[in-house]
Amino acid sequence: MRYVLVCNINGEAAKLNSKLAVDLKYKFNAGRSKLGAHFTIKAPFETDEKNIIELKNILEKFQNNFKSYEMSINGFDKFREDVIYMAVKPSKEAKEVHDKLIDELKKLPWLEWKRNEGKDKIFHCTIVSKRVRENFKEIWDYVNKHECNFKSSFDNITLYKWEKNTWILDESYKLQ
Repeated sequence: MRYVLVCNINGEAAKLNSKLAVDLKYKFNAGRSKLGAHFTIKAPFETDEKNIIELKNILEKFQNNFKSYEMSINGFDKFREDVIYMAVKPSKEAKEVHDKLIDELKKLPWLEWKRNEGKDKIFHCTIVSKRVRENFKEIWDYVNKHECNFKSSFDNITLYKWEKNTWILDESYKLQ
């Protein structure tokens, strides 16, 4: 089975993310992820039922031992001319919690990590990542007409499973 581990972003930041994604689809045919507003903790990975139980045990313990912390979402940025995103800046405490979670996840010998994953990732909340290059300048200009200055929280660790060509919520772990 295929899974992804994220922190869902809620509130006004999520509303703007959704609005921009819909606008950009309509105006420029640019596409977004099948997930709502989030930052990725562990990019999609394949595993079996036995391993996912082991992962869930780690997440359950983690949720009981760590609390949520603030993060800010300020402005827009890009990866080349392929991806436009909202810039996510975790507080020092939120980053520490994130890094402790990565340390725990890296204890799973079956879970593979790419270079741009883990502790030193660029925290971001993607708006569009498909068919961006063709109209990059226009999309970039459109996005930057909007105000992006929000407070949010690293308050959940959410596991999705890929089924029937979309991500389905498997389980969400709330940080206190």
